Amino acid sequence: MTYQIFKRKWWKDNPEYDDGLEPHTGKKKDITTVETLEEAKDYCQKWNASHTEGRYGEKAEFVEIK
Repeated sequence: MTYQIFKRKWWKDNPEYDDGLEPHTGKKKDITTVETLEEAKDYCQKWNASHTEGRYGEKAEFVEIK
């Protein structure tokens, strides 16, 4: 199997919301591909631990592509 690792944001600005943020599934931005499920899990865990989510909740995720 092959897995595509990507990042995306989970919030967007909207002043009509109390905290100024509206739930929003952002566009996927590819980071890399890996060959195993274990590699995909490990990569995302390490990426998320080394990057702050920031205001928009950006996180790394993965999907199986083959």
